[in-house]
Amino acid sequence: MPATTNGFFEAVYEVVRSVPRGRVVTYGQIARLLGQPRGARAVGWALRALHGPRSRRVPWHRVLGHGGRLSMGASPSGLEQRRRLAAEGVRLVGQRVDFARHAFIGAQDDSARAARPQSRSGTPSSSRARRRS
Repeated sequence: MPATTNGFFEAVYEVVRSVPRGRVVTYGQIARLLGQPRGARAVGWALRALHGPRSRRVPWHRVLGHGGRLSMGASPSGLEQRRRLAAEGVRLVGQRVDFARHAFIGAQDDSARAARPQSRSGTPSSSRARRRS
């Protein structure tokens, strides 16, 4: 593993360890905190690389997809994530976490963006504009 990747992974683990029990953060938020605004996938790669005892010291289950979406579905890791979040009192609504209640600092920005439909350019789109398409 290249040293730069290892340094980024370690930075991801440090940020994730700072998320308190009962709170959640998104992959994208972690990437932005680390100065990599388009690095959400790299954050996912870092968490996927966790193995053994180290995975117990990094609360990976507190990291979610955009808008609080659970990314792992019904996989064994996804079920473990749901179980761990529930044990911390995190409220789930379907495949999403209640961001208004459980977001870590600054997470409200992601939930507001997730609530609005986005155009391909990444800007909010109106329902009228979508009907014309």
